[in-house]
Amino acid sequence: MSEKILVALAIMAAIWWLGQRRKTTLLSISEARELLGVSARASEDEVRSAHRRLIGRVHPDAGGSQALASRVNAARDLLVAELNRKSA
Repeated sequence: MSEKILVALAIMAAIWWLGQRRKTTLLSISEARELLGVSARASEDEVRSAHRRLIGRVHPDAGGSQALASRVNAARDLLVAELNRKSA
């Protein structure tokens, strides 16, 4: 009986985990640029620098929120990936 309960709990945990992963914020390139305050011509260094400045203010450890920090991180990741795609 306890094995069935453990399996059920494991399945519930997996479903919860997958649901959490899907909560990532989807941004467009223009939204990501606006959020980080960089131009369309920004280099990777400029994107990373803007990210560092902003994440320092919105990180949960600095009194910000997890949701906003995730959005700022997603913006950085999107813009860096776009720059890498263009240079490849």
